Amino acid sequence: MEKLKILCFANLGEKIGKFLEIPVETELTVHQLRERIIKSYPQHQHTIEMCMIAVNHEYVTEETIIRKDDQIALIPPVSGG
Repeated sequence: MEKLKILCFANLGEKIGKFLEIPVETELTVHQLRERIIKSYPQHQHTIEMCMIAVNHEYVTEETIIRKDDQIALIPPVSGG
């Protein structure tokens, strides 16, 4: 079984780890990936739902197909001042 490697930024990376590996059998959409991550980390559901997801260094939509060799990043919202 293949594993997708996901980089987590900012406070999400501090909470669940900077790198995640999610086992996959086939291609999946960004939405399906988000649901799998939430299932693994339900206590961080709100933060995960708010994250932007980048695939191969570009922000993508929930319908985007992810392939096993794609570079994936979860980027939570940040505020500054």
